[in-house]
Amino acid sequence: MSLRWLVLFDIDGTLLSASGISARALGAALLEVFRTEGPIDGYDYSGKTDPQIVRELMRAAGLAEAVIENKRAEALERYRVRLQASLRSEHVVAKPGVHALVEALAADPRVALGLLTGNLEPCARLKLEPLGLNGRFSFGAFGSDDEDRSRLPALAVERAYARTRTRFEGKSTVIVGDAVADVLCGRNLGVRAVAVATGRTPASALAAAGPDALLPDLADTQRALAAIRGEPA
Repeated sequence: MSLRWLVLFDIDGTLLSASGISARALGAALLEVFRTEGPIDGYDYSGKTDPQIVRELMRAAGLAEAVIENKRAEALERYRVRLQASLRSEHVVAKPGVHALVEALAADPRVALGLLTGNLEPCARLKLEPLGLNGRFSFGAFGSDDEDRSRLPALAVERAYARTRTRFEGKSTVIVGDAVADVLCGRNLGVRAVAVATGRTPASALAAAGPDALLPDLADTQRALAAIRGEPA
């Protein structure tokens, strides 16, 4: 049976919650490198890449672009080290229905599974490991690939082709995420966007972005599968 769908999952707010450990690790890294964490309290991380987050926080703190650019890689590496040191398995909580849905998709020979996340890849893998999900996502596109979230879907599609030799076009690529950026980032490719209201973004804001499907969560496996495949629930 040939592949029919490429399903790309966001991580934070969609697959799992890491109990705020990421934000604390990032804040500590920014203080080490830039001597400020910027307006991190109340900052909206939704749908943003890690490099973008550092740039926005340091801009808001008044730092010059040259200073940010010069030190950002160091800050991101210190963040990775701190996250690795501080993240424990009990900090990572799967969103409702995630394991059942991922297993159902992995068992479908028509589906290729990947990640589409603003996380640096090493940080994404750290978060997925306690849930035993890394083995289900052998490829993807990450914040470590590009600061601009809108460029990641095309990269994920190319990596899927390199791995499967299947060209996924239009609605055969499905992005599942909890942020407006997840809904919008693949629009230039004509992908199918499935929004899930399990993160910080209200369902009303997700609906206004015009996803192909909007779910309250992933707890109903059959409903989620229908949304992903574009089938009647």
